[in-house]
Parts: sequence; structure tokens; C-alpha cells
Amino acid sequence: MTENALKYKIGIGLIPKIGPVLTRRLISYCGSVEAVFLERKSNLGKIPGIGEKLAELIIDNKSNVLKLAEEEIRYIDKNGITALFYLDAAYPERLRHCEDAPVVLFMRGNTNFNRPKVLSIVGTRNPTDYGKEICKKLVEYLALNHPDILIVSGLAYGIDICAHRSALKNKIETAAVLAHGFTLVYPAVHSDTAKQMISRGALVTEFLHHEQPEPNNFVKRNRIIAGLADATVVVESGRQGGAIITAEIANSYNRDVFAVPGRAYDNYSAGCNQLIKTNRAALIEDARDIEFMLGWKKSENSAKEAIQQQLFVALSEDESALLNAIRNTSGITIDQLSLQCEIPVSRASSALLNLEFHGLVKCLPGKVYKTI
Repeated sequence: MTENALKYKIGIGLIPKIGPVLTRRLISYCGSVEAVFLERKSNLGKIPGIGEKLAELIIDNKSNVLKLAEEEIRYIDKNGITALFYLDAAYPERLRHCEDAPVVLFMRGNTNFNRPKVLSIVGTRNPTDYGKEICKKLVEYLALNHPDILIVSGLAYGIDICAHRSALKNKIETAAVLAHGFTLVYPAVHSDTAKQMISRGALVTEFLHHEQPEPNNFVKRNRIIAGLADATVVVESGRQGGAIITAEIANSYNRDVFAVPGRAYDNYSAGCNQLIKTNRAALIEDARDIEFMLGWKKSENSAKEAIQQQLFVALSEDESALLNAIRNTSGITIDQLSLQCEIPVSRASSALLNLEFHGLVKCLPGKVYKTI
């Protein structure tokens, strides 16, 4: 698009009190973005939802927002950023169908949001080892069986960054939706991961480059996470928080929501359990449930790769010691394993969970473990 056209497309989204819904209406009634800025106040006021006060606001702010838009264009040109207007072919199709989607989305990177499979993964910022391991195994399976998938999250602490890093580790693309502009990365400790994502995925935001991560921005960010994907997975969450908000927004978009259940009375899983209990999310135990519910078919080479992966499972020192100890019994408790292998219970618990995910052991009532 030409720089002049882009100026109007960015500028219209900067007019105060005119959100995405009214912006689309203005463009529709006036016939084009530029026409909105050229229209008389009396005509703008007749558009449903605008009225005299908003029409006056549009007229009074025209010059200022176009100046801000020109400044933003200089920044994105200098930094290799792509501006996606909601009518552009490259604009995320799934997001386009959400009535409150951003009019312009800024992207650093080069991923295709319109691929057949896109999944959002969100959760608590303070996950347990169980939650992190579930997240890793979900992404690992999806990467192996659906290598064309895109994993979307919000670059936050906890489950978000776990999902991004797991995607990168398994060599699939991942995209982070930011709650601020591109002059910073928040949290800063995730900067290295963000840099990797630019070459294997993307960073996206609706905010101008200088905008900071204000509290209200995170809710706006969450709607984009939900809108970009076929479905949203909540791995661990309390009853309140960003992950639950994202799930509720996904429901409002008529998108699938999945939740990983946790133990009763476990605060880290209270939100997931509540989503399932109130029929706002489908219960999933592993990635196969996601695959089945979304009707995703595995890639042609996935079965062969899965068999090879099972034959060459890389175990840690703790996992190998525990597995060997379990093999010599018909069933042994975690406390007995801890004493026998001289491994603290907390460490043994995490290692045993990995062995369960690998399909090498199973846990019986009373925390008794035996090989499969």
C-alpha cells in the first residue's frame, strides 16, 4: 500500500472514543478510509452510532492523528515492520471475523496467520511443574504430528513463555501478541525468546511503537490472542486472571476452548476446573483430544516419526534411575523410590511425571508406580 493510504488507515484507528466497531462503520458508510477524513461533520453525525459529539471529535482530531500516523510510518519503515489493514489479504482471516478486531495490526516477523491450524495456549503466570510439563507435551505432540501449526500466546511469564519456548524447541512457528509497542519487550527477560520468534514466527501488536504496557492494554491483547486461533487452550489458571478472560472472549467469538483439569481444591487449576464445570471449556488430557475435537489430521510422516521418537526417548539421570528401580518391582511407592534412588520427593515427582508422559510408567492409586 502507498504511504499516503497507510497514513489514513493508521490514523483512523487513533481517533479518540472511536473503537474498531465504529471505525468499520465509518469506512463502510463513507466508502473509504480517506473519505472519512474528507467528510463534513453534518454527514458524519448522521451515521448510526456516531452522532454530533463524535462527529465533532473526528473533525477536531483529524490533523493530530494523521501526524501521529506519519510518525508511525517512519518508525515501521526504519524497523522492517509490516502494517496489516483489516481489509488486506494478509490480515489474519480468523481475527477479521471478530467485530472488535484491530483495524491495523503491526507485525514484526514473517509468519502466515492464515494457515490451516492455529492454536492459542494460555495460563497462569505461576505454573506448577505439572502445568509446565503438560504445556511442553502438548506442543511437542502437536509439533510432531502437525508441523504446519502456529502456536499463539502473550509472551507473559509462566505458561505463555513455556508455550513459545516449547514451540521454538520443537521447530514450529510461534507468535506473541504484545500489550505495548515495539520499542520494548515486556517482560524484558523474555527479549531473547522474542528475538528468536521474529525469525520463526512473529511479534504482533495493535499499539503504536512508543506505547507502554498499561494495565488496560492486556485485556485488549487477550482478545487478539483469542481471535487469531481456531481454539484456545487453558493449561493452568486460578478463578480469575488473563487466561480466563481470554477463554471467555474466545467463547464470545464462538471459538473452541479447551482446559486441562487439575485436582479439586488446587488453586492453580481452579479456573480450568470451573471452565469445564460450567461447560465453557472442553476437558482435555493430552493433545490427542485437541486433535480429535478440531478434526485435525496428522501429517503424512507423523506416524513414522512418532514410532522413532518412542524408540529413542532421551531420559535424564533421575528418570533412568527411577525407571530401572520400578522395572525391578511389581509396584513401588514414590516414597520408596525416593529412598532407594536417593532422589528428593519433589524431584522424583517431576521425573515420574515425565516418565508417565513418555508412556513408560503408570501411576496407580496410592501413588504406586509400575512399568507399562
